[in-house]
Amino acid sequence: MKDARFAKFVVFVNSVIPLALLLLDLYRKQVGPNPLEFATRTTGMLTLVFLSLTVAITPLRRIFGINSLVKFRRMLGLFAFFYGSLHLLTYIWFDRLFNFVSVAGDVVQRPFILVGMTAFLLMAPLAVTSTNKMVKRIGGKRWAKLHRLVYLAAIAGVVHFWMLVKSDVRLPLTFGFIVLFLLGYRLLLKYFSSDVTIR
Repeated sequence: MKDARFAKFVVFVNSVIPLALLLLDLYRKQVGPNPLEFATRTTGMLTLVFLSLTVAITPLRRIFGINSLVKFRRMLGLFAFFYGSLHLLTYIWFDRLFNFVSVAGDVVQRPFILVGMTAFLLMAPLAVTSTNKMVKRIGGKRWAKLHRLVYLAAIAGVVHFWMLVKSDVRLPLTFGFIVLFLLGYRLLLKYFSSDVTIR
């Protein structure tokens, strides 16, 4: 039990470090000529990283036989939502100055923002239902089905990133390959292994 708590603590600390480094760079003004773009891109990238890590738990658990990895999935998923919230807040606060009419106009006129909003909205119910009480209230099977939305959120996040990037699409394609590989692995287990339950 103590080892599990320590491992979770280590994961938590390492998940917070990117935020601390971002804030430090902003404080030191080491973020280039456009601090808003730097903060927005960084929080968006971190959202995709943690979404990918969340989706990777099941394949890694199956491939390496480390069942204890499942204990970190909830935390990683919540950090994905946390950084996604910061990404959205950075846009609404510093770019739109909480002008929600302007935000709505952006959603309609700029498709990549619509896709990004969709990814965030897909993550929201997963964060809300992440507690043990919600699992019991919803029921294990329905909860597992609901949380498969993480794949759609990850795909939408990758598409959002790809639509945002104007020239160098190597990073979006890398994230896309990772997410599709992990999704493909899940589908492979589902349809070609009758004795495996995937969550």
